[in-house]
Amino acid sequence: MRLRHKPWANDFITEHSQYAISNPEQYKGKWHEIFGNHNPIHIEVGTGKGQFLAGMSKQNPDINYIGIELFDSVIVAAVQKAVDLQLENFKLLNVNAKDLSEYFDGNEIHRVYLNFSDPWPKVRHAKRRLTYKDFLSLYEKILIKGGEIHFKTDNQGLFEYSLISFSEYGLQLKYLSLDLHNSDFEGNIMTEYEEKFSGKGQRIYRVEAKYMNEDI
Repeated sequence: MRLRHKPWANDFITEHSQYAISNPEQYKGKWHEIFGNHNPIHIEVGTGKGQFLAGMSKQNPDINYIGIELFDSVIVAAVQKAVDLQLENFKLLNVNAKDLSEYFDGNEIHRVYLNFSDPWPKVRHAKRRLTYKDFLSLYEKILIKGGEIHFKTDNQGLFEYSLISFSEYGLQLKYLSLDLHNSDFEGNIMTEYEEKFSGKGQRIYRVEAKYMNEDI
């Protein structure tokens, strides 16, 4: 996908710093101060235009949400949603996911969402997939004990790869669906991509993966 450059994006993001947090590394271990409470924190890696996370924030006011998005030309749409809906439990970081441990402390995050991540289909690019073992290790560093990854995709190949990656890392798989929209799963919030793909009749795959590192 070719991203269209938006020269005004950076200024817009800066103007709404109450939602798009600059210098997030200074809040490592202190995100409760930004939100003004000690509610659980969920993050979405690759939040895109923010439809999913904005919907989750509105649906669950007692949970704090942080969207991670690398491209400022995309994240501006998520910032606009936060402004329009005046979401107090919704923040955004215009950063690279590989640096998550620079912005979050251990046991600071309760859940990670991965929605319609780039499949990076070529074998030589496997390390870039957000479900690759190095990313799973990164998530583990910032998640609470027994934290979870909730994963959705339309790409069967990526889904199969991710199931193997989760299992080999030792995660427990739960609520696996090979056709989410024809399942009995309730409370699903769709992303922009999900609406597009499901509208074409494509299957949506979903699974929850739990880290088995809780103290006995």
